Amino acid sequence: MMRCFVLLVCAALSACAAQPVVQIHPESLFDDAAFEPRSAPINTDVFALSDEMRHFLDTEIRPQLRRMGRLEGFVDAIQNDRRLKLQYDSSSTRTAAEAFHARAGNCISMVLMAAALAKELGLPVYYQQVFADETWSRDSGILFRSGHINLTLRRRLGEADKWSDRDQLTTIDFLPQEDVNGYRTRSIEEHTVIAMFMNNRAAEALARGRLDDAYWWARAAMVRDSGFLEAYNTLGVVYQRHGNLGEAERVFRRLLAREPENPTYISNLAAALSAAGQEPAAQALLQKLQRIEPYPPFYFMDLARSAMQRGDYAAAISLFKRELARDPDYHAAHFGLAVAYFQLGDFASAKEHLTTAMQDSTTARDHELYAAKLEWLRAHRTN
Repeated sequence: MMRCFVLLVCAALSACAAQPVVQIHPESLFDDAAFEPRSAPINTDVFALSDEMRHFLDTEIRPQLRRMGRLEGFVDAIQNDRRLKLQYDSSSTRTAAEAFHARAGNCISMVLMAAALAKELGLPVYYQQVFADETWSRDSGILFRSGHINLTLRRRLGEADKWSDRDQLTTIDFLPQEDVNGYRTRSIEEHTVIAMFMNNRAAEALARGRLDDAYWWARAAMVRDSGFLEAYNTLGVVYQRHGNLGEAERVFRRLLAREPENPTYISNLAAALSAAGQEPAAQALLQKLQRIEPYPPFYFMDLARSAMQRGDYAAAISLFKRELARDPDYHAAHFGLAVAYFQLGDFASAKEHLTTAMQDSTTARDHELYAAKLEWLRAHRTN
């Protein structure tokens, strides 16, 4: 199944340590003069409804509300595939209107769209961060850790008299229910959701090499929610890639003062120090990181690819499987298995993992790539 991704640049979801909280003042970390002016205005009205959305409310939802009730009618309209036909797509983070028009988006995009429609109908909206299994991806040499959010709707006051408290709340999640059952959740405020949107935009600009845009988006996220540490980390990575190594070091040291054992911040500070020629300090941090996290993200994936390059396909299969033990839905690992099995002549297993790679892909581009390879395999091997 497809995972919902909230792109957090090299960022683990913050855990609260039993120590005094070190305050971080975002304005002390900005260096606007180092970057070109933003290429387009920062969009802060991410919930704005389009005419297309208003038409959908008037023609598809409001008539149904009279038959089913405000909350039930809305939830049915949003989750009914025959109406919206939503597709998950992690390639970009969209505003509510953009997601509605495309009928696609990652989980933040979907949450923004559903929240905008619900608020227009007068339904109270609440947001939750879902602490699901850790999932990583890579793009342009940057690690991205996924997170997940959903939203909960409550009946309006005056409509709940005949309902129990339990029935007044309904959670909308764009993952299958079995994939989120049992996970711990934490309520988050709307300004944090907007900061997540901005941080995603920063991450996407960063992956595309648009460092000036990435800076302004990360800055905006920090201003929107000064306690959202992932945006600080994104800013540090932007500084590092832009060559502002002193500023990058300052950001990562400020984060480590808040979370001294966070492997993301340790790794990023080590990289910044190494780039600045402070190799002994960088190596000391890497030794600490090795103790905290002996098998970092993609450790087995990289070993598997090395085994593939030297033609040791049996070893590669074992290593790809170890990567999948950490993330069973990682499409690139399934694709690697498909290639390795193909090289060994096991075409049935190759087809099985190529099919899974296509099903687990999180962008239309990857889905089409795997579908084309699967079609080729079917055409040349009938098993």
